[in-house]
This record gives sequence, C-alpha cells and structure tokens, in this order.
Amino acid sequence: MDNLKLENQLCFPIYLTAKELTRVYDKYLKELNLTYTQYIVMMYFWDKKKSNVKELSKTLIIDSSTLTPLLVKLENKGFIKREKSNQDERNLNITLTKNGENLKEQAKLIPEKAGKCVGLNIDEAKKLYKLIYKVLNNILREEENGS
Repeated sequence: MDNLKLENQLCFPIYLTAKELTRVYDKYLKELNLTYTQYIVMMYFWDKKKSNVKELSKTLIIDSSTLTPLLVKLENKGFIKREKSNQDERNLNITLTKNGENLKEQAKLIPEKAGKCVGLNIDEAKKLYKLIYKVLNNILREEENGS
C-alpha cells in the first residue's frame, strides 16, 4: 500500500468534509452576519451565557490569539460583552447580551437546514459523531503526551 496516495489518507476525506460542511453552513450564516467560527462561539454562549477567554479557548480548542479579534467583532455586533476580570486583569470575562440571546432564535433552524445535505439517519449520525470525537480525543491525548 502506498501511504502517500490520497485515497489511503483518512485525513483527506475528513478535511474535505469539514471544508464543504462549513461552506454549507456559511450560506445560512450569512443571513445572521456570522462566520462559522463566530457561530460556534455563539453556540457556546447560548449554552453557557458567560465564561472567560481561557475556558472558551479550552472548550473550542481555538487559540486565544485567534479568539480575540473574533470576540471583538461579536462585541461590536452587540452579541457579547467583554470585561476585564476583577481577580485577574489579564483575563476577560465574556457575557452573552440580550441581542446575542435573541440571535439564538434566528439560528434555531440552521443545523437542520445545513444537516440535510449529510444524508445520514439518526443512528448513523450518532455513530459518526462518536467516532469523530474518539479520533479527536486520541489526537489531543497524543499531543498532551508530547508524541
């Protein structure tokens, strides 16, 4: 087996699928004036309501230097509010605003609309979800161990 052929690479179809699925989401997110990355940040805050950059970065596995300009844009749109922490001025506390909460209602149908193109039934989707997270967790564990 030639390990340098595209058809022998697991990473290639995963990359293509992520890229194309993000493109599908982007069509629907334009209506909300959000990028896909802003959307996942908003989903985090729709669930948590408030957090800090460190927790957000850890949960979404996005570097804080990437998050900072994204959070500024979301704040400028009125969806979140950023404030320096009283305990540690280097850390920012982030809170979902009323406008941000209202955006959730507009976004409710996006997963269903975008998900139609996937063509998996519920059981298949659940299995794929578990397998993808298994791969991700294995990768993260390897990185933690310095491999």
